[in-house]
Amino acid sequence: MLSVAVNIWIGNAAAVLCGRWGAVTRRAREIGYSRTAIYHHAQRVTQAVAHAQEGGGSSEALRAENARLRAENEALWEAWVTAEPLPESKQQEFAATSSAMGLSLGQIILLLAIVFPKGSSPSRAAVGRWVAQASRQAGGLLAVLDQCCQRLVLVLCLDEIFLHRAPILMAVEPYSMAWVAAQRGPDRSGESWCQVLARWPGVTRVVADAGKGLERGVKLAREARRTAAEDQENAATVPLQMGLDVFHTQRELQRVVHSKWQRAERQLETATVADRKVAQSKQRGRDARGVAQRARTAWRKAEQYLDAAVQTEGVIKRVEMALALFRPDGGLNDRQWAQEQLCTATKPLGGPEWNKVRRWLSDERTLYYLDWLHEQLTAAVEDPQWREACTHVWHLREAMTHTQGEPRAHLAQLVVMEQALCQRLWPEWQQAYVRVEEILDCVVRASSAVECVNRVVRMHQARHRHVSQSLLDLKRLYWNCRPFRHGKRKGACPYELLGLKLPTYGWWTLLQMDPKEVEKKLSTQ
Repeated sequence: MLSVAVNIWIGNAAAVLCGRWGAVTRRAREIGYSRTAIYHHAQRVTQAVAHAQEGGGSSEALRAENARLRAENEALWEAWVTAEPLPESKQQEFAATSSAMGLSLGQIILLLAIVFPKGSSPSRAAVGRWVAQASRQAGGLLAVLDQCCQRLVLVLCLDEIFLHRAPILMAVEPYSMAWVAAQRGPDRSGESWCQVLARWPGVTRVVADAGKGLERGVKLAREARRTAAEDQENAATVPLQMGLDVFHTQRELQRVVHSKWQRAERQLETATVADRKVAQSKQRGRDARGVAQRARTAWRKAEQYLDAAVQTEGVIKRVEMALALFRPDGGLNDRQWAQEQLCTATKPLGGPEWNKVRRWLSDERTLYYLDWLHEQLTAAVEDPQWREACTHVWHLREAMTHTQGEPRAHLAQLVVMEQALCQRLWPEWQQAYVRVEEILDCVVRASSAVECVNRVVRMHQARHRHVSQSLLDLKRLYWNCRPFRHGKRKGACPYELLGLKLPTYGWWTLLQMDPKEVEKKLSTQ
């Protein structure tokens, strides 16, 4: 039933759309409505007329559609109530997968309650038992898989993350993003890191920050390998080198620069306030000489702080240029040139706030990645002339992918010319270029891989009150079997990218297999 008569709606619309000046006010006094209500009625009438002219569905058709949807909704509810519950195996898979993805037990139970009829969803104790059983199975299976991955893992990115003040020692293989270690405590000392590295005897390079525990752990692992080689007379010592992480160095540099700018901004605000006080003193007829002197001093300090902040911006650019793979002239970077740039950049840095940056940039391990890069390129292409030509072509192609418009077209022409010249002078250059491309695509300057995994673990940290070692094993197995959805690794899981041939990469199917059976199948490869 209409609460407002139709003639009143139409009259209100006529007063708004066709009335003269003051018609809306007179109409409001006549019928006792507010001006806002009259404008609202006019808008509704206009919309109704426009909808009728569009030729939309009739009211009978809309009622029939509404009745059909109601019947369909009732049928779905009836089917849901009478449907058989999920088998227990599917419930266990749902609980284990949700826990591996980072959901807590309470969240898992809440999601299961949506699927099950009221009062028939599994209890918290049952879900906890399923997750605990899956975690134990994952631990036994990872012991076998880690042993099979020892010959495949040659480079590791190391870092630690804290879950409620308990350290988790993390290790990730950067090329495949395989999560190979997640050891819960007991601490982050060198002995604990040595235990982690002892499980990976084939690792030759480690990329990490300048933590004392990490540094001591690498040193202890290197000594343990040397001792083992001496005990076995014919055994060769596997080298183990540690390179400093470029990411943490640049982040520390950015932190100091940010503090410089903050101090300059605060001093600018102080100088502005001092100028305002000078103006107030002059306006009131007071002696402003002392206030003016303080204002001039504040502005001199502000200029000094601004000059220091601007100077640090130049230091950042020079450091980034020194740590890049290629020099500004397009040539491949090397230790000598990079070291000269770093020395020039760190000379003007004075004060205790720069101590950590100067120490890291002067450490020879910061540029180890350049030594490794030149060593691999020399082994791939012996001729230095052709090695330089291949790296130059790769650099042009890489620059072309990050530009648009006319510069991109210009770089494309240069790439075509370089390729034609290489093809004419050396027909076999493409094979050498493929080897160079593989090396340059896999340069590891920073421990970004382990930082990515740490970011995933931090999301789990927000939902779990306690993360046990078995739960970490469950999460690690799920991560290594989960295919990537985006990026250059799209469609493949970390174990597949690492080169480990498993009977199946489906994580739940693999979790149900006996570890001895998996070991037997992998030993026949």
